[in-house]
Amino acid sequence: MATSFLLPNSFKLQNPNPKFPKSHYLHTQKITCSITTQSQSAKEDLLSLISDQDRGLKTQNDPRKRASIIKAIDVLAVLGAGSVTTGDSLSGTWRLLWTTEKEQLFIIEKAYLFGTQAGDVLQVIDVQKRTLNNVITFPPDGVFFVRSNIEIASPQRMNFRFTSAVLRGKNWEIPLPPFGQGWFETVYLDDDIRVVKDIRKDYLVVDRASYAWKE
Repeated sequence: MATSFLLPNSFKLQNPNPKFPKSHYLHTQKITCSITTQSQSAKEDLLSLISDQDRGLKTQNDPRKRASIIKAIDVLAVLGAGSVTTGDSLSGTWRLLWTTEKEQLFIIEKAYLFGTQAGDVLQVIDVQKRTLNNVITFPPDGVFFVRSNIEIASPQRMNFRFTSAVLRGKNWEIPLPPFGQGWFETVYLDDDIRVVKDIRKDYLVVDRASYAWKE
């Protein structure tokens, strides 16, 4: 629903572009406000749906819930269509909220078999350096991360190629061979969250971590 603003008579609205009448400017403002309101509502709906899904573990056995979440993602994707999501705003440390990616969920679920438990699961992206690290932490000292190079393919799509992987403990490290390549599309991006679809038709919802992860 669009939000309307009532301006007092003493307030004089300055037209930022004299080529267009004030009515055009006000109309544009109302459209922008409407889109922002819709995005916020769709975002809150998605976050509510995934809030009790244990990063996607519970969703694996609940096809109805999965369908509802994907529907909410599709709504945000429509609202984010046409936006550029491969710029500098993509850079940062992103923390996993929910995914359908089976390998990640398997590691999260089975970590107890190795006498530990999964902590934050992260994507660390640097658009300028064209790098991406996929990271699974095992507090207090363990971490598994996969390095990859990325390149911009379109306004919302990044191509990636894995270059190496590392399993690291407090005083040891095991290098693993690189594997895989593909692409992902950030279909929605704002200051708080990011929503992704990838080449394997998996989905990812992440938020900006309160810290910056570094190797």
